[in-house]
Amino acid sequence: MTRARVAAGPPPERRPTAVSTAPLVLTHARLVGAARTVDVLLRDGRVHAVGPDLARGAGAGVEQVDLGGRTVMPGLWDAHTHMTQWALARQRLDVSAATSAAHAIRIVLDRLAARPLTPGTALVGYGFRDGLWPDAPTAELLDAAVGDVPVILVSGDLHCAWFSTAGLRYAGVPAHPTGLLREAEWLPLTSVVDHVRDDVADEWVAEASRAAAARGVVGVVELEITENLTPWRRRIAAGNDALRVRAGVWEPYLDRVLAEELRSGDVVVGTGGLLQQGPLKVVTDGSLNTRTAFCHDPYPGLSGADAHGVLSVPPEHLVPLMAHATRKGLTCAIHAIGDHANTLALDAFAASGARGSVEHAQLLTDADVARFAALGVVASVQPEHAMDDRDVADRHWAGRTGRAFALASLAAAGVELVLGSDAPVAPLDPWVAVSAAVERTRDGREPWHPEQRLDLLTALRSSVDGQPLTLAVGAPADLAVLDADPLSAGAPLREMPVAGTLLGARWTHRAF
Repeated sequence: MTRARVAAGPPPERRPTAVSTAPLVLTHARLVGAARTVDVLLRDGRVHAVGPDLARGAGAGVEQVDLGGRTVMPGLWDAHTHMTQWALARQRLDVSAATSAAHAIRIVLDRLAARPLTPGTALVGYGFRDGLWPDAPTAELLDAAVGDVPVILVSGDLHCAWFSTAGLRYAGVPAHPTGLLREAEWLPLTSVVDHVRDDVADEWVAEASRAAAARGVVGVVELEITENLTPWRRRIAAGNDALRVRAGVWEPYLDRVLAEELRSGDVVVGTGGLLQQGPLKVVTDGSLNTRTAFCHDPYPGLSGADAHGVLSVPPEHLVPLMAHATRKGLTCAIHAIGDHANTLALDAFAASGARGSVEHAQLLTDADVARFAALGVVASVQPEHAMDDRDVADRHWAGRTGRAFALASLAAAGVELVLGSDAPVAPLDPWVAVSAAVERTRDGREPWHPEQRLDLLTALRSSVDGQPLTLAVGAPADLAVLDADPLSAGAPLREMPVAGTLLGARWTHRAF
Protein backbone atom coordinates (compact mmCIF):
# COMPACT_ATOMS: atom_id res chain seq x y z
CA MET A 1 0.00 0.00 0.00
CA THR A 2 1.26 3.49 -0.82
CA ARG A 3 1.19 5.78 2.18
CA ALA A 4 1.70 9.48 2.69
CA ARG A 5 2.60 10.51 6.19
CA VAL A 6 4.77 13.60 5.85
CA ALA A 7 3.77 16.97 7.25
CA ALA A 8 1.61 18.99 4.88
CA GLY A 9 3.41 20.68 2.00
CA PRO A 10 2.96 24.08 0.38
CA PRO A 11 -0.39 25.85 0.12
CA PRO A 12 -2.74 24.33 -2.45
CA GLU A 13 -2.30 27.17 -4.95
CA ARG A 14 1.45 26.42 -5.15
CA ARG A 15 1.20 22.67 -5.43
CA PRO A 16 2.21 21.34 -8.84
CA THR A 17 -0.28 19.47 -10.94
CA ALA A 18 1.32 16.03 -11.24
CA VAL A 19 -1.74 14.48 -12.85
CA SER A 20 -4.03 15.84 -15.53
CA THR A 21 -7.63 14.97 -14.71
CA ALA A 22 -8.88 16.04 -18.14
CA PRO A 23 -9.31 13.06 -20.46
CA LEU A 24 -7.01 12.92 -23.47
CA VAL A 25 -7.01 10.61 -26.49
CA LEU A 26 -3.82 9.99 -28.41
CA THR A 27 -4.98 8.95 -31.85
CA HIS A 28 -3.02 7.05 -34.51
CA ALA A 29 -0.47 5.88 -31.94
CA ARG A 30 1.84 3.00 -32.70
CA LEU A 31 2.92 0.70 -29.89
CA VAL A 32 6.51 -0.54 -29.79
CA GLY A 33 7.01 -3.13 -32.51
CA ALA A 34 3.42 -2.90 -33.79
CA ALA A 35 2.42 -2.56 -37.43
CA ARG A 36 -1.01 -0.98 -36.94
CA THR A 37 -1.93 2.15 -35.05
CA VAL A 38 -4.31 2.36 -32.10
CA ASP A 39 -5.83 5.06 -29.93
CA VAL A 40 -4.77 5.52 -26.31
CA LEU A 41 -7.31 7.01 -23.89
CA LEU A 42 -5.93 8.70 -20.78
CA ARG A 43 -8.15 9.55 -17.81
CA ASP A 44 -7.26 10.75 -14.32
CA GLY A 45 -3.58 10.49 -15.06
CA ARG A 46 -3.73 6.83 -16.07
CA VAL A 47 -3.99 4.71 -19.18
CA HIS A 48 -7.72 4.07 -19.40
CA ALA A 49 -7.93 2.08 -22.66
CA VAL A 50 -5.84 1.05 -25.65
CA GLY A 51 -7.52 0.05 -28.90
CA PRO A 52 -8.92 1.14 -32.24
CA ASP A 53 -11.30 4.07 -32.70
CA LEU A 54 -11.41 5.11 -29.04
CA ALA A 55 -11.75 8.74 -30.02
CA ARG A 56 -15.25 8.20 -31.39
CA GLY A 57 -16.55 6.88 -28.09
CA ALA A 58 -14.59 9.18 -25.79
CA GLY A 59 -17.40 11.71 -25.44
CA ALA A 60 -17.70 15.42 -25.97
CA GLY A 61 -14.99 17.73 -24.79
CA VAL A 62 -12.26 15.10 -24.75
CA GLU A 63 -9.03 16.51 -26.13
CA GLN A 64 -7.57 14.60 -29.05
CA VAL A 65 -3.95 14.67 -30.14
CA ASP A 66 -3.09 12.97 -33.41
CA LEU A 67 0.27 11.22 -33.10
CA GLY A 68 0.38 10.60 -36.83
CA GLY A 69 1.79 7.11 -36.47
CA ARG A 70 4.42 8.04 -33.90
CA THR A 71 5.47 5.36 -31.42
CA VAL A 72 4.24 5.59 -27.84
CA MET A 73 5.80 3.67 -24.97
CA PRO A 74 6.10 3.97 -21.19
CA GLY A 75 8.20 6.92 -20.11
CA LEU A 76 11.79 6.21 -19.20
CA TRP A 77 13.40 6.22 -15.77
CA ASP A 78 17.00 6.82 -14.83
CA ALA A 79 17.64 4.51 -11.90
CA HIS A 80 20.73 6.31 -10.57
CA THR A 81 21.25 10.07 -10.66
CA HIS A 82 22.84 12.88 -8.69
CA MET A 83 20.66 15.72 -9.88
CA THR A 84 22.44 18.64 -8.25
CA GLN A 85 25.81 17.30 -9.40
CA TRP A 86 24.39 16.86 -12.91
CA ALA A 87 22.99 20.38 -12.91
CA LEU A 88 26.33 21.77 -11.71
CA ALA A 89 28.28 19.77 -14.30
CA ARG A 90 26.14 21.32 -17.02
CA GLN A 91 27.43 24.73 -15.87
CA ARG A 92 31.10 23.84 -15.27
CA LEU A 93 34.22 23.87 -17.39
CA ASP A 94 34.28 20.62 -19.36
CA VAL A 95 37.69 18.93 -19.13
CA SER A 96 36.49 15.50 -20.23
CA ALA A 97 38.46 15.69 -23.49
CA ALA A 98 41.80 16.04 -21.68
CA THR A 99 44.24 13.28 -22.63
CA SER A 100 46.88 14.34 -20.11
CA ALA A 101 47.39 16.62 -17.15
CA ALA A 102 49.11 19.10 -19.46
CA HIS A 103 46.12 19.01 -21.83
CA ALA A 104 43.72 19.68 -18.95
CA ILE A 105 45.82 22.66 -17.88
CA ARG A 106 45.64 24.09 -21.41
CA ILE A 107 41.84 23.87 -21.24
CA VAL A 108 41.91 25.68 -17.89
CA LEU A 109 44.19 28.43 -19.23
CA ASP A 110 41.98 28.94 -22.29
CA ARG A 111 38.98 29.37 -20.03
CA LEU A 112 40.75 31.83 -17.72
CA ALA A 113 41.95 33.85 -20.70
CA ALA A 114 38.45 34.03 -22.14
CA ARG A 115 36.70 34.80 -18.87
CA PRO A 116 38.70 35.73 -15.75
CA LEU A 117 37.36 34.62 -12.40
CA THR A 118 35.23 36.84 -10.22
CA PRO A 119 37.21 37.57 -7.03
CA GLY A 120 36.34 35.20 -4.21
CA THR A 121 35.31 32.37 -6.53
CA ALA A 122 37.06 29.25 -7.81
CA LEU A 123 37.23 27.79 -11.30
CA VAL A 124 35.60 24.37 -11.03
CA GLY A 125 35.93 21.93 -13.90
CA TYR A 126 34.45 18.51 -14.37
CA GLY A 127 35.07 15.31 -16.25
CA PHE A 128 38.78 14.43 -16.26
CA ARG A 129 39.80 10.77 -16.29
CA ASP A 130 43.45 10.27 -15.39
CA GLY A 131 43.57 6.47 -15.49
CA LEU A 132 45.44 6.49 -18.81
CA TRP A 133 47.28 9.81 -18.56
CA PRO A 134 51.05 9.79 -19.18
CA ASP A 135 51.62 12.50 -16.56
CA ALA A 136 50.34 12.78 -13.00
CA PRO A 137 47.93 15.57 -12.03
CA THR A 138 49.52 17.54 -9.19
CA ALA A 139 49.03 20.86 -7.48
CA GLU A 140 52.57 21.75 -8.50
CA LEU A 141 51.66 21.44 -12.20
CA LEU A 142 48.53 23.53 -11.78
CA ASP A 143 50.34 26.17 -9.69
CA ALA A 144 53.02 26.61 -12.34
CA ALA A 145 50.29 27.46 -14.84
CA VAL A 146 47.64 29.34 -12.87
CA GLY A 147 49.59 30.80 -9.95
CA ASP A 148 47.35 31.83 -7.07
CA VAL A 149 44.08 31.18 -8.92
CA PRO A 150 41.82 28.66 -7.11
CA VAL A 151 41.28 25.78 -9.55
CA ILE A 152 39.41 22.58 -8.68
CA LEU A 153 38.89 19.87 -11.29
CA VAL A 154 36.45 17.07 -10.40
CA SER A 155 36.98 13.66 -11.98
CA GLY A 156 34.42 12.19 -14.34
CA ASP A 157 33.58 9.43 -11.85
CA LEU A 158 33.22 11.91 -8.92
CA HIS A 159 35.66 9.89 -6.81
CA CYS A 160 38.55 12.34 -6.81
CA ALA A 161 39.42 15.99 -7.47
CA TRP A 162 42.57 17.81 -8.53
CA PHE A 163 43.33 21.07 -6.73
CA SER A 164 45.72 23.93 -7.19
CA THR A 165 47.23 25.12 -3.92
CA ALA A 166 44.88 28.09 -3.93
CA GLY A 167 42.04 25.67 -4.67
CA LEU A 168 42.97 23.67 -1.57
CA ARG A 169 42.81 26.83 0.52
CA TYR A 170 39.45 27.72 -1.03
CA ALA A 171 38.13 24.33 0.10
CA GLY A 172 39.58 24.72 3.59
CA VAL A 173 42.49 22.30 3.14
CA PRO A 174 45.68 23.91 4.45
CA ALA A 175 48.04 21.61 2.54
CA HIS A 176 48.19 18.32 0.64
CA PRO A 177 51.24 16.44 -0.66
CA THR A 178 49.96 16.10 -4.24
CA GLY A 179 46.77 18.11 -4.65
CA LEU A 180 44.96 15.01 -5.96
CA LEU A 181 42.40 14.02 -3.33
CA ARG A 182 40.65 10.67 -3.64
CA GLU A 183 37.70 9.01 -1.91
CA ALA A 184 37.52 9.86 1.83
CA GLU A 185 39.88 12.83 1.43
CA TRP A 186 37.72 14.34 -1.30
CA LEU A 187 34.08 13.39 -0.71
CA PRO A 188 33.57 15.50 2.45
CA LEU A 189 34.74 18.55 0.48
CA THR A 190 31.99 18.29 -2.12
CA SER A 191 29.65 20.33 0.07
CA VAL A 192 32.15 23.21 -0.13
CA VAL A 193 33.06 22.91 -3.81
CA ASP A 194 29.46 22.37 -4.89
CA HIS A 195 27.94 25.14 -2.79
CA VAL A 196 25.76 27.64 -4.60
CA ARG A 197 22.69 29.49 -3.34
CA ASP A 198 19.59 27.33 -3.14
CA ASP A 199 17.70 29.44 -5.65
CA VAL A 200 20.52 29.16 -8.20
CA ALA A 201 20.92 25.43 -7.70
CA ASP A 202 17.17 24.90 -7.93
CA GLU A 203 16.94 26.77 -11.23
CA TRP A 204 19.81 24.75 -12.67
CA VAL A 205 18.14 21.54 -11.49
CA ALA A 206 14.86 22.68 -13.07
CA GLU A 207 16.68 23.24 -16.38
CA ALA A 208 18.25 19.79 -16.13
CA SER A 209 14.86 18.27 -15.31
CA ARG A 210 13.27 19.85 -18.38
CA ALA A 211 16.16 18.61 -20.51
CA ALA A 212 15.60 15.09 -19.17
CA ALA A 213 11.89 15.29 -19.97
CA ALA A 214 12.83 16.22 -23.53
CA ARG A 215 14.56 12.83 -23.77
CA GLY A 216 11.44 10.94 -22.68
CA VAL A 217 12.37 10.74 -19.00
CA VAL A 218 9.51 10.69 -16.49
CA GLY A 219 11.37 9.75 -13.31
CA VAL A 220 14.72 9.52 -11.59
CA VAL A 221 16.15 7.82 -8.53
CA GLU A 222 17.92 10.66 -6.73
CA LEU A 223 21.06 9.58 -4.87
CA GLU A 224 22.67 12.97 -4.31
CA ILE A 225 25.06 12.91 -1.34
CA THR A 226 22.92 15.08 0.91
CA GLU A 227 19.59 15.15 2.70
CA ASN A 228 17.32 14.84 -0.33
CA LEU A 229 13.73 15.35 0.84
CA THR A 230 14.09 19.00 1.82
CA PRO A 231 15.47 20.32 -1.49
CA TRP A 232 12.98 18.32 -3.53
CA ARG A 233 10.04 19.50 -1.43
CA ARG A 234 11.25 23.04 -2.04
CA ARG A 235 11.82 22.52 -5.77
CA ILE A 236 8.45 20.91 -6.37
CA ALA A 237 6.69 23.62 -4.36
CA ALA A 238 8.39 26.20 -6.60
CA GLY A 239 7.02 24.50 -9.72
CA ASN A 240 9.66 21.97 -10.78
CA ASP A 241 7.16 19.33 -11.90
CA ALA A 242 8.93 17.77 -14.89
CA LEU A 243 9.89 14.48 -13.20
CA ARG A 244 8.94 11.99 -10.54
CA VAL A 245 11.69 11.65 -7.96
CA ARG A 246 12.56 8.77 -5.62
CA ALA A 247 14.81 10.35 -3.05
CA GLY A 248 17.46 8.12 -1.56
CA VAL A 249 18.73 8.61 1.98
CA TRP A 250 22.30 8.37 3.26
CA GLU A 251 23.22 7.11 6.72
CA PRO A 252 23.85 10.57 8.27
CA TYR A 253 20.27 11.56 7.40
CA LEU A 254 18.59 8.22 8.09
CA ASP A 255 17.12 9.23 11.44
CA ARG A 256 15.24 12.13 9.80
CA VAL A 257 13.49 9.76 7.43
CA LEU A 258 12.74 7.26 10.16
CA ALA A 259 11.36 10.03 12.40
CA GLU A 260 8.78 10.73 9.67
CA GLU A 261 8.02 6.99 9.47
CA LEU A 262 8.75 6.99 5.75
CA ARG A 263 9.34 3.72 3.97
CA SER A 264 10.65 3.13 0.48
CA GLY A 265 7.85 3.86 -1.97
CA ASP A 266 5.90 6.16 0.33
CA VAL A 267 4.59 9.28 -1.39
CA VAL A 268 5.52 12.54 0.31
CA VAL A 269 2.50 14.69 1.15
CA GLY A 270 2.28 18.07 -0.53
CA THR A 271 4.29 17.16 -3.61
CA GLY A 272 1.48 16.30 -5.99
CA GLY A 273 2.56 12.68 -6.05
CA LEU A 274 5.92 13.61 -7.56
CA LEU A 275 8.18 12.75 -4.61
CA GLN A 276 8.63 9.31 -3.05
CA GLN A 277 10.96 7.99 -0.42
CA GLY A 278 13.70 5.95 -2.05
CA PRO A 279 16.31 3.52 -0.72
CA LEU A 280 19.11 3.75 1.81
CA LYS A 281 22.28 4.47 -0.18
CA VAL A 282 25.69 3.23 0.96
CA VAL A 283 29.01 3.50 -0.92
CA THR A 284 31.26 0.56 -0.07
CA ASP A 285 34.18 1.10 -2.43
CA GLY A 286 35.63 3.47 -5.02
CA SER A 287 35.85 3.43 -8.81
CA LEU A 288 37.94 1.75 -11.49
CA ASN A 289 39.37 4.96 -12.99
CA THR A 290 40.77 6.00 -9.60
CA ARG A 291 41.95 2.42 -8.94
CA THR A 292 39.94 2.44 -5.72
CA ALA A 293 37.29 -0.14 -6.68
CA PHE A 294 37.83 -2.96 -4.16
CA CYS A 295 39.03 -6.04 -6.02
CA HIS A 296 40.11 -9.57 -5.16
CA ASP A 297 43.36 -9.07 -7.08
CA PRO A 298 45.76 -6.13 -6.76
CA TYR A 299 45.97 -3.47 -9.45
CA PRO A 300 49.00 -3.80 -11.74
CA GLY A 301 51.92 -1.78 -10.44
CA LEU A 302 50.34 -1.01 -7.06
CA SER A 303 51.45 -2.33 -3.69
CA GLY A 304 50.68 -1.61 -0.08
CA ALA A 305 47.43 -1.24 1.82
CA ASP A 306 45.37 0.12 -1.10
CA ALA A 307 46.74 -2.11 -3.86
CA HIS A 308 43.36 -3.90 -4.00
CA GLY A 309 41.39 -0.64 -3.90
CA VAL A 310 39.50 0.92 -1.02
CA LEU A 311 36.80 -0.71 1.10
CA SER A 312 34.90 2.31 2.43
CA VAL A 313 32.32 0.49 4.58
CA PRO A 314 33.34 -2.89 6.03
CA PRO A 315 30.85 -5.73 6.57
CA GLU A 316 30.77 -5.27 10.34
CA HIS A 317 29.20 -1.85 9.78
CA LEU A 318 27.29 -2.55 6.58
CA VAL A 319 25.31 -5.60 7.70
CA PRO A 320 23.71 -4.09 10.85
CA LEU A 321 23.03 -0.85 9.00
CA MET A 322 21.18 -2.69 6.22
CA ALA A 323 19.31 -4.82 8.75
CA HIS A 324 18.21 -1.70 10.64
CA ALA A 325 16.98 -0.02 7.46
CA THR A 326 15.16 -3.18 6.43
CA ARG A 327 13.31 -3.40 9.75
CA LYS A 328 12.15 0.19 9.17
CA GLY A 329 10.80 -0.57 5.70
CA LEU A 330 13.60 0.79 3.52
CA THR A 331 15.19 -0.97 0.62
CA CYS A 332 18.96 -0.70 0.19
CA ALA A 333 21.05 0.57 -2.72
CA ILE A 334 24.64 -0.53 -2.18
CA HIS A 335 27.42 0.93 -4.33
CA ALA A 336 29.86 -1.82 -5.30
CA ILE A 337 32.17 -1.62 -8.33
CA GLY A 338 35.10 -3.95 -7.60
CA ASP A 339 34.53 -7.71 -7.70
CA HIS A 340 35.44 -8.11 -4.01
CA ALA A 341 33.13 -5.22 -3.08
CA ASN A 342 30.32 -6.96 -4.96
CA THR A 343 30.99 -10.21 -3.12
CA LEU A 344 30.79 -8.41 0.21
CA ALA A 345 27.65 -6.51 -0.82
CA LEU A 346 25.88 -9.75 -1.72
CA ASP A 347 27.09 -11.27 1.55
CA ALA A 348 25.51 -8.31 3.33
CA PHE A 349 22.18 -8.75 1.55
CA ALA A 350 22.18 -12.41 2.55
CA ALA A 351 23.13 -11.71 6.18
CA SER A 352 20.77 -8.76 6.70
CA GLY A 353 17.72 -10.01 4.82
CA ALA A 354 17.60 -6.70 2.98
CA ARG A 355 15.95 -6.15 -0.38
CA GLY A 356 17.17 -3.75 -3.03
CA SER A 357 19.98 -3.24 -5.47
CA VAL A 358 23.68 -3.25 -5.98
CA GLU A 359 24.55 0.01 -7.69
CA HIS A 360 27.00 -0.44 -10.57
CA ALA A 361 27.78 -4.19 -10.21
CA GLN A 362 30.62 -3.36 -12.56
CA LEU A 363 33.26 -6.05 -11.93
CA LEU A 364 31.94 -9.47 -10.97
CA THR A 365 33.01 -13.02 -10.35
CA ASP A 366 31.06 -15.70 -12.19
CA ALA A 367 29.80 -17.09 -8.88
CA ASP A 368 28.39 -13.73 -7.85
CA VAL A 369 26.38 -13.39 -11.07
CA ALA A 370 24.37 -16.42 -9.95
CA ARG A 371 24.11 -15.06 -6.40
CA PHE A 372 22.38 -11.89 -7.64
CA ALA A 373 19.59 -14.06 -8.98
CA ALA A 374 19.44 -16.39 -5.98
CA LEU A 375 19.19 -13.47 -3.55
CA GLY A 376 16.75 -11.46 -5.69
CA VAL A 377 19.10 -8.47 -5.69
CA VAL A 378 18.58 -5.98 -8.50
CA ALA A 379 21.60 -5.04 -10.60
CA SER A 380 21.35 -1.27 -11.11
CA VAL A 381 23.81 -0.73 -13.95
CA GLN A 382 25.08 2.16 -16.06
CA PRO A 383 26.00 0.77 -19.49
CA GLU A 384 27.64 3.98 -20.73
CA HIS A 385 30.28 3.52 -18.04
CA ALA A 386 31.52 0.55 -20.05
CA MET A 387 32.23 2.91 -22.92
CA ASP A 388 34.01 5.35 -20.60
CA ASP A 389 36.01 2.68 -18.77
CA ARG A 390 36.83 0.16 -21.51
CA ASP A 391 40.41 1.36 -22.01
CA VAL A 392 41.01 1.82 -18.28
CA ALA A 393 39.68 -1.71 -17.70
CA ASP A 394 41.87 -3.15 -20.44
CA ARG A 395 44.90 -1.68 -18.66
CA HIS A 396 44.03 -1.99 -14.98
CA TRP A 397 41.80 -5.09 -15.13
CA ALA A 398 43.57 -6.92 -17.95
CA GLY A 399 42.60 -10.55 -18.47
CA ARG A 400 39.33 -10.22 -16.59
CA THR A 401 37.32 -7.79 -18.70
CA GLY A 402 34.97 -10.51 -19.94
CA ARG A 403 33.29 -10.18 -16.54
CA ALA A 404 33.28 -6.39 -16.49
CA PHE A 405 29.87 -4.85 -17.16
CA ALA A 406 28.60 -8.41 -17.56
CA LEU A 407 25.09 -7.38 -18.58
CA ALA A 408 24.29 -10.38 -20.75
CA SER A 409 25.51 -12.79 -18.09
CA LEU A 410 23.33 -11.12 -15.48
CA ALA A 411 20.28 -11.17 -17.77
CA ALA A 412 20.86 -14.82 -18.69
CA ALA A 413 21.02 -15.71 -14.99
CA GLY A 414 17.59 -14.16 -14.45
CA VAL A 415 18.81 -11.09 -12.58
CA GLU A 416 16.52 -8.06 -12.66
CA LEU A 417 18.33 -5.19 -14.36
CA VAL A 418 17.57 -1.49 -14.18
CA LEU A 419 19.50 1.02 -16.27
CA GLY A 420 20.75 4.43 -15.24
CA SER A 421 23.42 7.03 -15.86
CA ASP A 422 24.97 7.94 -12.49
CA ALA A 423 24.66 11.47 -13.91
CA PRO A 424 26.89 13.42 -14.13
CA VAL A 425 29.25 10.47 -14.63
CA ALA A 426 27.28 9.78 -17.82
CA PRO A 427 24.63 11.97 -19.43
CA LEU A 428 21.12 11.79 -18.00
CA ASP A 429 19.72 10.26 -21.17
CA PRO A 430 18.32 6.71 -21.07
CA TRP A 431 18.79 6.37 -24.83
CA VAL A 432 22.54 6.69 -24.30
CA ALA A 433 22.33 3.87 -21.73
CA VAL A 434 20.18 1.69 -24.00
CA SER A 435 22.55 2.24 -26.93
CA ALA A 436 25.60 1.34 -24.85
CA ALA A 437 23.90 -1.76 -23.44
CA VAL A 438 22.82 -3.04 -26.86
CA GLU A 439 25.75 -1.98 -29.02
CA ARG A 440 28.69 -1.97 -26.55
CA THR A 441 30.35 0.73 -28.62
CA ARG A 442 30.31 4.39 -29.52
CA ASP A 443 32.27 6.66 -31.84
CA GLY A 444 32.67 3.96 -34.46
CA ARG A 445 34.91 1.67 -32.37
CA GLU A 446 34.64 -2.08 -32.43
CA PRO A 447 32.19 -3.41 -29.82
CA TRP A 448 33.85 -4.11 -26.50
CA HIS A 449 33.10 -7.66 -25.35
CA PRO A 450 30.08 -7.98 -27.63
CA GLU A 451 29.17 -11.23 -25.89
CA GLN A 452 27.95 -9.06 -22.99
CA ARG A 453 25.50 -7.05 -25.08
CA LEU A 454 21.88 -6.90 -23.97
CA ASP A 455 19.15 -7.56 -26.48
CA LEU A 456 17.13 -4.46 -27.24
CA LEU A 457 13.90 -5.63 -25.63
CA THR A 458 15.67 -6.36 -22.35
CA ALA A 459 17.38 -2.96 -22.42
CA LEU A 460 14.08 -1.18 -23.03
CA ARG A 461 12.25 -3.17 -20.36
CA SER A 462 15.04 -2.30 -17.92
CA SER A 463 14.42 1.41 -18.54
CA VAL A 464 10.68 1.82 -17.92
CA ASP A 465 10.26 1.14 -14.18
CA GLY A 466 8.67 -2.27 -14.67
CA GLN A 467 5.90 -1.18 -17.04
CA PRO A 468 5.07 -3.34 -20.08
CA LEU A 469 6.26 -1.83 -23.34
CA THR A 470 2.82 -2.30 -24.90
CA LEU A 471 1.12 -0.08 -22.25
CA ALA A 472 -0.99 -1.52 -19.45
CA VAL A 473 -4.50 -0.33 -18.73
CA GLY A 474 -4.46 1.23 -15.27
CA ALA A 475 -0.78 2.15 -15.44
CA PRO A 476 0.31 5.74 -14.87
CA ALA A 477 0.01 7.83 -18.02
CA ASP A 478 3.74 8.52 -17.94
CA LEU A 479 4.55 8.12 -21.61
CA ALA A 480 7.18 8.88 -24.21
CA VAL A 481 6.21 9.67 -27.80
CA LEU A 482 8.95 8.85 -30.31
CA ASP A 483 9.51 9.77 -33.93
CA ALA A 484 10.95 6.29 -34.56
CA ASP A 485 10.14 2.80 -33.34
CA PRO A 486 13.20 1.64 -31.39
CA LEU A 487 12.62 -1.91 -32.69
CA SER A 488 12.70 -0.85 -36.32
CA ALA A 489 15.80 -1.62 -38.36
CA GLY A 490 18.35 1.16 -38.18
CA ALA A 491 16.60 3.05 -35.39
CA PRO A 492 19.00 5.69 -34.01
CA LEU A 493 19.07 4.49 -30.40
CA ARG A 494 21.64 6.94 -29.02
CA GLU A 495 20.00 9.90 -30.76
CA MET A 496 16.42 8.63 -30.50
CA PRO A 497 14.11 11.50 -31.56
CA VAL A 498 11.62 12.19 -28.76
CA ALA A 499 8.54 14.09 -29.90
CA GLY A 500 6.78 14.33 -26.57
CA THR A 501 6.65 13.24 -22.94
CA LEU A 502 3.60 12.94 -20.69
CA LEU A 503 3.67 12.74 -16.90
CA GLY A 504 0.32 11.71 -15.44
CA ALA A 505 -1.22 12.59 -18.85
CA ARG A 506 0.27 16.09 -18.62
CA TRP A 507 2.74 17.20 -21.28
CA THR A 508 6.18 17.92 -19.88
CA HIS A 509 7.69 18.07 -23.37
CA ARG A 510 6.03 18.42 -26.74
CA ALA A 511 7.79 19.10 -30.04
CA PHE A 512 5.01 18.44 -32.55
